[in-house]
Amino acid sequence: MNELTLFDHAIRSDGYAHICGVDEAGRGPLAGPVFAAAVILPDGMELDGVRDSKKLSAKKRDVLYDSIKANALAWCIASASVEEIDALNILEATMLAMERAVNGLSIRPDCALIDGNRLPALSMDTLSVIGGDDKSASIAAASILAKVERDRLLLELDRQYPAYQFARHKGYGTKLHYEMLDAHGVSPVHRESFLRKWRAKAAGAR
Repeated sequence: MNELTLFDHAIRSDGYAHICGVDEAGRGPLAGPVFAAAVILPDGMELDGVRDSKKLSAKKRDVLYDSIKANALAWCIASASVEEIDALNILEATMLAMERAVNGLSIRPDCALIDGNRLPALSMDTLSVIGGDDKSASIAAASILAKVERDRLLLELDRQYPAYQFARHKGYGTKLHYEMLDAHGVSPVHRESFLRKWRAKAAGAR
């Protein structure tokens, strides 16, 4: 077994029948929902190339996305909307997306491994794993599902709102994205709570 698979195996040796890895994608962008995924892998199963989604090419992520879905014991991808992000704040919306992903699994896990240092409110044992997408196979798998799902949505948003060029910047606060905001204003899929400084700057420039 590789190091990531061994990590999960060691957690299972504490007496857990099913552990799930949980990760998010899209906390930082100015637009679109925040996504989370939960994945339960068979004990000892290795999927070649599964690691932190940010360290993989888009093509490799797409291949692994299909492989994870085909081989996992259970998986679920969930999200929290732009409206929920603005109403709750991005941290609470991320926790909500994680809860939805875990609660949507077809197999109930008895332990959830959460990437990062904050834990969602779940009804099973939870373990914070900082840098988990580089340590745990199930968290890495979840990071890939969440990342691919979010990127595919941004491509769809690019078709719906072509003026903002979402396909190029994926909603992140790049120079191009702010130029598009300056030119076209805010779309229905932008996070108002992320644009307060931009609005203040735009108002001051008038």
